[in-house]
Amino acid sequence: MTSMALKISVIGTGYLGATHAACMASLGFHVIGVDVDPAKIALLQKGEIPFYEPGLDTLLAEQVQSGRLTFTTKFSDVADCDIHFLCVGTPQVTDGLAADLTFVNASLEEVGAIAKDGSLVVGKSTVPVGTAARLRARLLEINPKADLAWNPEFLREGFAVEDTLHPNRLVVGVTNDRAEEILKEVYASNIAENTPWVRADLPTAELVKVAANSFLATKISFINAMAEICEAAGGDVTVLAKAIGYDPRIGSRFLQAGIGFGGGCLPKDIRAFMARAEELGASQALEFLREIDSINLRARQRVIELVRRDLTEDLRGKKVAVLGAAFKPDSDDVRDSPALDIAVQIQAAGAIVTVHDPKAMEPAAKRFPVLNFAQSIEECVQDAEIVLHLTEWKMYREIDPLALKSYVANAIIIDGRNALDREKWLEAGWKFRALGRA
Repeated sequence: MTSMALKISVIGTGYLGATHAACMASLGFHVIGVDVDPAKIALLQKGEIPFYEPGLDTLLAEQVQSGRLTFTTKFSDVADCDIHFLCVGTPQVTDGLAADLTFVNASLEEVGAIAKDGSLVVGKSTVPVGTAARLRARLLEINPKADLAWNPEFLREGFAVEDTLHPNRLVVGVTNDRAEEILKEVYASNIAENTPWVRADLPTAELVKVAANSFLATKISFINAMAEICEAAGGDVTVLAKAIGYDPRIGSRFLQAGIGFGGGCLPKDIRAFMARAEELGASQALEFLREIDSINLRARQRVIELVRRDLTEDLRGKKVAVLGAAFKPDSDDVRDSPALDIAVQIQAAGAIVTVHDPKAMEPAAKRFPVLNFAQSIEECVQDAEIVLHLTEWKMYREIDPLALKSYVANAIIIDGRNALDREKWLEAGWKFRALGRA
């Protein structure tokens, strides 16, 4: 069987699954996406996606049109597939830090019941270490002629298509050579591009993803901790970050101080990692992640403190404009968004908060209907007594501060992302504040 003759199923058609399915189809494979949500499947079958990710809408529509990509709600429709990628969500449990594996467990049961002889189940979801071995043992109970491997994803929202088609590394957790050879067929085009290939055992493959996310979270919280010190000492964290970033051992990436990280991955993944370490009796090894999480959440509170410092301790009736709702630019993802968390806390303190975002207005309004939403930047800041820049969209970086000044009641802006041109705003007559800068 040639690699292009391999038939692939993708279980779960959320952000990860829809992206993986479309990209695999674009490589020439026949792909079937499976999800239990009929409304989502109907939308995808029309070539549309229920979220925003640059380039994915066009790619998915092209692959549906080509006939290589289809979607279904029936697991029986993928019984003849050679490879089944598990791409379901692993959210944080409601009553603790651990990951909720309900969807992963259920998907394994469904796939195991229909998988044909010789097929390979490949996990891509982020799971606690030890999950893959447990799932493989269960799969062999249900279907002794199937096998399981783990192939963690490393997608960056806003760059998911590029990261899938041209990853900076491929990690495969396998227990035998055959599983690795099948995955080499799937990723033959990446191997031809000399993409680093890392073969690992199952637990190491699982740990790679959470270790990478923990390192990134640590780097972000480190520079935010330095921002706190800079504020206390009268320093400038942007200059500090630039200086230490020239050290090749450190690098400049993820050294932009601000309101911290959010989204559907970093926060829940580091918390689930801590929970799993405690289960393994190794909680002390990850104690530092508790402080990383604390620093991250504290950055949000520091913005609210700046608002009170510039306005008044009592925020009741104060008009506050918030630029940004998504947790990062080039995404409509509002899960654990620092921007929305700050907006909601200020609203709860009695302020009148109006939010603008170029892509995340609808999901933000669904999650936090108590907030006000504006269709334009000008409408958002109309008569505002303070403006908060909380998601670093390009359109916000390109604002003309002199023109915007005519709309506000007070020309005060807090740059929660250290992404605006401070000198330009100061020259336009704005009072400019940013975390970590005197």
